[in-house]
Amino acid sequence: MSQRISEGAVKVIEVIGISSKSFDDAVHQAVSKASESIRGISGVEVLKHMASVEDGKITQYRVNVKVAFPVD
Repeated sequence: MSQRISEGAVKVIEVIGISSKSFDDAVHQAVSKASESIRGISGVEVLKHMASVEDGKITQYRVNVKVAFPVD
């Protein structure tokens, strides 16, 4: 998930990304929003895909992701 580091530590948090477009966009949303308050995101792991359905159509895509970043 995270890039190799020679020493130090990496923190991992779980984030849920939400999109009305696609699962891929939901992942992008999760990383984009997390990067507003977290510096140096080095990796993301998609854990779970979910969707809301209305009248036989997907109306919202959601993904649970783990985001990794170095600890200062």
